[in-house]
Amino acid sequence: MRKLALITLLALATPAFAEDLNMDTMLGTTMEEVQSKLTEMGYEVRKAEMEDGKIEVYFVKDGKMGEVYVSPATGKITKLDLKS
Repeated sequence: MRKLALITLLALATPAFAEDLNMDTMLGTTMEEVQSKLTEMGYEVRKAEMEDGKIEVYFVKDGKMGEVYVSPATGKITKLDLKS
């Protein structure tokens, strides 16, 4: 029984840490949805705003900063800038 509980816990915890952003990632159509999805994926959202009709979010994960632009019409990433 403990083994099953551990396997279940690992299965639930692993996807949140394993997910990385890419141009196919769907983040949502509102600023709140985008921030929530990024947080679920393990990113720390530092700033979010609308710029040129896109949702722009600055984030940090594992000590690396990044910036993502999301189309509010589709929820898809239109630009992704990861800094090292």
